Amino acid sequence: MSLSFALLVSGQPCTDQASLTALRFCQAALDSGHQIYRVFFFNDGVHCANRFITPPQDEIAVPIQWTSLQERYELDLVVCISSALRRGIVDDKEAARYELDGHNLAKGFTIGGLGQWVDACLHADRIIRFGGIA
Repeated sequence: MSLSFALLVSGQPCTDQASLTALRFCQAALDSGHQIYRVFFFNDGVHCANRFITPPQDEIAVPIQWTSLQERYELDLVVCISSALRRGIVDDKEAARYELDGHNLAKGFTIGGLGQWVDACLHADRIIRFGGIA
């Protein structure tokens, strides 16, 4: 039986295991024939969408891994707009709106609101949270 999952990621990729665990769960679920309805990045989880994060070479580059997974499976990776703005993560549209000289949202991610998380909760068979809610 194939299930669809909605994932909430709230752990920062550099200091918290939650984002890497979510990434690995996502890959395993897809490999097993399940579907990922949406991955919603919230609070510190939005750092997974920062294209400028550059970990040391001996560490896993979680944002790059999410981008690769998104490209391979055409995943819906949504970054909470309020969490992102508080942490300095913007796409080109938000950068223009706030008159910033650049954007740092990684390829494959989109900025959205909590309504998209509610939609995911309504449509997915299972909801899983990775990381604590701060």
